This record gives sequence, structure tokens and C-alpha cells, in this order.
Amino acid sequence: MTEVHHCKLANEAETLALAKKFSEVLQAPLVVYLKGELGAGKTAFCRGVIQALGHCGAVKSPTYTLVEPYQLQGWRIHHFDLYRLADPEELEYMGIRDYFAEDTLNFIEWPDKGYGWLPGADIEIRIEYAGEGRKITFSALTEAGQRIIKTL
Repeated sequence: MTEVHHCKLANEAETLALAKKFSEVLQAPLVVYLKGELGAGKTAFCRGVIQALGHCGAVKSPTYTLVEPYQLQGWRIHHFDLYRLADPEELEYMGIRDYFAEDTLNFIEWPDKGYGWLPGADIEIRIEYAGEGRKITFSALTEAGQRIIKTL
């Protein structure tokens, strides 16, 4: 049975608070797919997690670089944004397999653009507009994902 958790958030501050709570229950290795329309808050959520894990600098969208790496307290975090990926095979040329290891957290925005080249997600996060706020749905797709969502 897939574990699912829904939240309604009024603003970005609530999104960042939820991201902090999410960061407190993470365990590597983990692959998280983030889905939602442009501007829905995928990068804001990733920023909240990465900063909650100890990154003090800016967390920018990797729209043009495809991936931004972060090394934090024993974690290797990769934040992917595949929105501008022209062909999923480009992931092979950038050495996509090297980004997934036992000590990594991988957040992947627009994962459908990398279909066939990405490992499956442990958790899928869908962010949708809900009036002025957002609705976030967490879906666990593996046992590791289920453990995390149950504690969330």
C-alpha cells in the first residue's frame, strides 16, 4: 500500500517550514521527484530542505546547469531541474549514474524529462496551486519512502 500525505500551505513560509520538518526525517540514499507547474514551489521546497540541512548560502534553481551539488554534514545532495533537458539521453553524457550513491539525497524537478535514464523515486512530491496557497502531496513509492512519510 502506498503511503500518501497531503498538506495545504498558505504561503512560502509554510512551505519552508514543511521542508524543514521533511529534512528532519530524511535518510540517505533517497530519490525525490518533484512535480508541479512552473512557479508552484518545487525549488522553494528544495531550498527549504537544503538550508535546513545546514547550507548557509543561496539555493538557486538549476534550470540552466541541470544540477546543483551540495556537500553538507556527510550528505551529498544533488538538486536537479530537468525542465530544459532537450533529450533524456543527455543525462548519460553528464554521468547521471555517478550522482546516485549510498550517501546521496537527490531532488529531481521535472523527472518526466529524464524518463528511462533516472532511477525510480522513493518519494514523489506533487505541488499544486490552491487559490493563493499550495497543496502538497507526498507519495511513498518504496519502503524507504514509506518510513519517511509515516514519520512526517
